[in-house]
Formats: sequence, structure tokens, C-alpha cells
Amino acid sequence: MSNYTKSTNFATKDALASGNALKIVKGTEIDTEFNNIATAVATKADLASPTFTGTPTLPTGTIGVTQSAANSSTALATTAFVQAALSALYPVGAIYINATSSTNPATSLGFGTWTAFGAGRVMVGFDSGNALFDVAEETGGSADAIVPSHTHTATVTDPTHLHATFTNSGVVAQSGSGAGFGTNSGNTSAASTGISVAVSTVGVSVTNANYQPYITVYMFKRTA
Repeated sequence: MSNYTKSTNFATKDALASGNALKIVKGTEIDTEFNNIATAVATKADLASPTFTGTPTLPTGTIGVTQSAANSSTALATTAFVQAALSALYPVGAIYINATSSTNPATSLGFGTWTAFGAGRVMVGFDSGNALFDVAEETGGSADAIVPSHTHTATVTDPTHLHATFTNSGVVAQSGSGAGFGTNSGNTSAASTGISVAVSTVGVSVTNANYQPYITVYMFKRTA
């Protein structure tokens, strides 16, 4: 764009003496000035709906008209438009997630009130058909494994063992699980056999045993 530059200083002619040839305003001088003005005007942008060429540079702090939220044209976006779009993307109740930064979104996004959310918990989708998941922000579950109430049954097999019979004439031993004591007129006694039963314990500690594969992130909920 060209700016208008005056070629002739007409005011200096007033101070010249009468009869001085320079005191006369010439048609060529006027014509030159009009041409300079025409050139400058032709290279200026109109106030209404101008079409810029090249790479126009707007000064810092330029004020523009904020477009509507649904505008998907090539119209320039103001900072107000950008903030409105982000706010619509993260309405009250929205969750913001960042894998590396713990900065509150109120600082990074520039709007809203945000609080840390879901510490130590994973999120699960709403399910109206399941009483565990049919209320928003309902919590449940346990990090530690819980063993349901149950019983253990032990089966004992009686191995073959010996019975002994003491008689007046000596000791007679019989073997086999079906063997019995003989009887006579003497004193009789039998040796008792003890059987022990042990129930073994298997598994690991139940502390922190319910976790699924996970990854830790920073989560914030917009509250206002």
C-alpha cells in the first residue's frame, strides 16, 4: 500500500513576490498531486469488507468480532471464540485427563473451577441395568482380594494297621484293617492307633490383589 506524499508545497508560493514565476500554481503541479492521491487511495483497503493481499499483520490487541459457536467457516477466531469453544468442550461435570502434568486446568485452559478427581480409582461406564453402576459417581470395589464364605472337606483313608491281643500264654498279633481281637480267659488289651489330618493353605496375600492392569494419570473434574 502506498501513502500519499505531497509533491508541491503550495503554501510557500504565498510568500513569493508578485511577478515571480514560481508564485503561479501550474496545472501540472495540480495534476501531479491528484495522481499521487489517486495512487494512494487505490492501494488502500476499504472500510467495509476489504480483501487483503500478501501477508497482513494485525497489531497486538486487535479487537475482532466474536463468531458464533457453530461457525465452521474461515472467519477469524477471537480469543473469546476460542475460550467459548473450549468451555463447550469441557462443560461443568466434564473430566480432564493429563498423563504427565498435574497443573490444574483452570490455569492451563484459562476457565472454570476444577478439582482433583478419582484418586486411586478407575472409571466404568454407566449401566442402568446394573445396581453397581446405575448412579453417576457411584463408588465400590476393593483393592484387596476378598474370599467368599466357603467350607473345606477333608477325606481320610484309614491305612492298614496292626491289632495286638495279649493272652496268658503269650502275644498273638493279627494284621489287616479287618482283623479283630481274639478272646480267652486272660486279660485283653489293644494298642490305639492315631490318625492326623492336615489341610494345606495355598495362594498369596490378599492385599492389593484385585487390581487390573492400570496406568496412572492426573484427572480433574470441572465443578463450576
